[in-house]
Amino acid sequence: MNLAYANPKGHSNRLIHEKSPYLLQHAGNPVNWYPWGKDAFERAGKEKKPIFLSIGYATCHWCHVMAHESFEDDEVARIMNRYYIAIKVDREERPDVDKIYMSVCQSLTGRGGWPLSIFMTPEGKPFFAGSYFPKSSRMGMPGFMDVLKQVAAMWQNNRASILKASENITTAIQPRSISDRPVTLASIETLKNGYTQLARAFDPSQGGFGAAPKFPTPHHLTFLLRWYKRNHDSMSIEMVEKTLDAMRRGGIFDQIGFGFHRYSVDQKWLVPHFEKMLYDQALLAMAYTEAYQATGKVKFGRVAREIFTYVLRDMTDHQGGFYSAQDADSEGKEGLFYVWTPREVKEHIGEEPGDLFCRYYDITEAGNFEEGRSIPNMCMSLETFGAKEGMELKKLEAVLKDAGERLFNARKKRVHPSKDDKILTSWNGLMIAAFAKGYQVFGDQAYADAATDAAEFILRNLKRADERLLRRYRQGEAAHPGYLDDYAFLTWGLIELYEATFKNSYLEEAIALNKAMINIFWDKQGAGLYFTGKGNEPLVARSKEFYDGALPSGNSIAALNLLRLGRLTGNTDLEKKADQLTRAFAAEVAEHPMAYTQLLAALDFMVGPSLEIVIAGDPALETTRAMIRAVRRRFLPNKVMLLRQDGAEGKRLAGLSPFVEPMHSVDHQPAVYLCEQYSCKKPITKVSDLESALR
Repeated sequence: MNLAYANPKGHSNRLIHEKSPYLLQHAGNPVNWYPWGKDAFERAGKEKKPIFLSIGYATCHWCHVMAHESFEDDEVARIMNRYYIAIKVDREERPDVDKIYMSVCQSLTGRGGWPLSIFMTPEGKPFFAGSYFPKSSRMGMPGFMDVLKQVAAMWQNNRASILKASENITTAIQPRSISDRPVTLASIETLKNGYTQLARAFDPSQGGFGAAPKFPTPHHLTFLLRWYKRNHDSMSIEMVEKTLDAMRRGGIFDQIGFGFHRYSVDQKWLVPHFEKMLYDQALLAMAYTEAYQATGKVKFGRVAREIFTYVLRDMTDHQGGFYSAQDADSEGKEGLFYVWTPREVKEHIGEEPGDLFCRYYDITEAGNFEEGRSIPNMCMSLETFGAKEGMELKKLEAVLKDAGERLFNARKKRVHPSKDDKILTSWNGLMIAAFAKGYQVFGDQAYADAATDAAEFILRNLKRADERLLRRYRQGEAAHPGYLDDYAFLTWGLIELYEATFKNSYLEEAIALNKAMINIFWDKQGAGLYFTGKGNEPLVARSKEFYDGALPSGNSIAALNLLRLGRLTGNTDLEKKADQLTRAFAAEVAEHPMAYTQLLAALDFMVGPSLEIVIAGDPALETTRAMIRAVRRRFLPNKVMLLRQDGAEGKRLAGLSPFVEPMHSVDHQPAVYLCEQYSCKKPITKVSDLESALR
C-alpha cells in the first residue's frame, strides 16, 4: 500500500510508529497528530487544551479530500498545533471509539459519516461534531479554518458553557435502559411485519430498498429468502431476485475484475462509491449463494463465484488472512482505475469486438461518469442483447468473455487503488463463513482451503492463550483487545467451517469462543451483549449495538450462533441465552423490524421448524458423501448438521454433543438421523429416502 510516512517538506509526527495504514497516511502531515492513548489526553489536561479528534479509514474518499485540503496544509496545521491536541483514529482498528463519537455526531447534526470530526474536552467529553469540512467555507458548508478559530475562541472565552454542554452530551449518549414492556418477539407476526416493511420500502423499478444512496444490505435479502422458504410468498422472492440482478448488472459491480463496490450514489446502482470492503464481499457472496440454493438459478451461483475469485486474487494474504479494503481513488481521482472510454476499449481489443463490448457495457463517447468516461454496466440481459444484435448466445458470451479478460490484463497496467492490508478478526470471520458456505454449496475445494487457511491464521496470530481475541494484525503485530463483533463473527465463521469440513477442532473453537464472548460482554443486569467488555479500554460511554446496518450487529449474529451451537451440542442453556438476548431488544425490534433483519434470521430459527441432521458414517464412502451433498444442495437455513464418525473422532464429537453418542452407521453403511422440532425420526439409509424426507 502507498503510505505517506513523511511528506516532501520533511514533516513527520507520532503516527510514524503506528501500524494502521490510515494512521500512516497521516504520519507526514504537519499536524502534530497523536494516536489515541494516554499521552494525548495527559498533554491536553496539562496544557488545558481541547482535543480535536479525527476518525476515518484508509480507503475513505472524503477522508483523503479533507487530508489534502486541511491536514497537509501548513496554515491549518499551525492553528491546530497551537490551540488543540490532535488525535487520529482508524475506525476499523478502534470501532469502540468510532461508535461512541459517531452517535454524538448523529445526535447533534442528524447525520454521520467519515471523516468524523469531534471537538472534546481533555477528558474525552464531546461538545461539537461534524464530518467533512472544506478548508474554507463553500456551498453553505462552514470552513475548517473558521471552525477551528471559533471553537478555540469559545474555549478561551466561554469555557464554562462548553464544559456544561459536554456533560449534557455525555449523559445523553449513555446506554438506554432496556424497556420493561413485555413483547413476544419470536413469532410469525414479527417476521411478517419485517417482510411488510421491506415490501413498502422496495424499489420495484431498480431493486433495493429506499432511495439513493443505495446500500446492498445483504441481510435484508437473506431474511427475505427465509420468509420465502416459510410461506412461498412470491413478492419476497421477486424482491430478492430483482435486487440481486440489478446489482450484478450495475456499476456497483466491477464488471471487469469482479467484486462489489461499497454502495451506489444513485437509484439505478450505476455510479458507485468505488471503494471495495471485505465485509461487503463476504455478506453478498452468502446472499448470492443462498439465492442459488433457494431458486436453483445458476446465475446467482455464478456471481458468488465471481466474488470469491476477486477475494482470492486480490484480498488474500500469503499467510491466509483476508485484507480489509481497496481504495476508491487512484492518481488522486475517485474511480479512475475502473472507468473507460470507447477509444481505450478498442485500443486493447480491436475495433469490432471493442464496439460490441462498448454497446453491451454502456461505454459511450459522452460517458456516464465524470470527464466523458464510462462505468461498465449492463443495460439489458445477455439474451436481449444477443437477440438485438442477431448473435448466437454462445458466440456472444465467448466474445465478451475474451474482451473482458483482455481489458482486465490491460487494467493491471494502470495505477492501482491503494489497499488496506490490515487483517481484522471480525471481517475475516465473515469471509471465513462465506467461503465455508461456498464450499458446502459449490463443492470447490479452493473455498474450503481459503476458509481453513484464514481460520488457522486468526487462531494462530489473533487469539491469546487465555482465549481472548485481538482485533487487528498487520506486519507481524497483533493489537487491540477484541470487541463483540470479533467474537461473534469469528464464531459464525467457525460454525460454518465445521459444517464444511466436519473437523471437530472448529466446533471446539466455536464453543470456547462463544463461552468467552458471554463471559466478557454479557450484560448481567439488562441482558444482551455490550460492544466492549472486560479488557477493553473504558470510554466516556458504553454501547450495546443491535441495529443491523451495513454490517449486521454483533448481538444479531450472536443470537443465531447461540441457537445453532445449542442445537449442535444439545446445550439448551445456550438457547435460553439466545431467548434472553432477543427479549432485551424486543420493544425496538417489534416497532421497526426492518432495521434488524439479521436478528430476524435468528427469530426465524427460533420460530422454527428447525432441523438437526446427524450423518453417521465414514466420510470416505461415496454413499456418505452423497448424503452430505443431498443436504447441502437444498436451502435449509434453519438446520444444523454433524458428522458422526466411528472411532476416536466420533468419541470426540460425542464429548461435544452427547446426544450423538447412540447414533451409529447401520450395517457398516451410513445412516442419517433427522430431528425436527425436538422429535427424531428413524435412521435413513438411502439417499433417495433422505431427499424425500428433506422435501
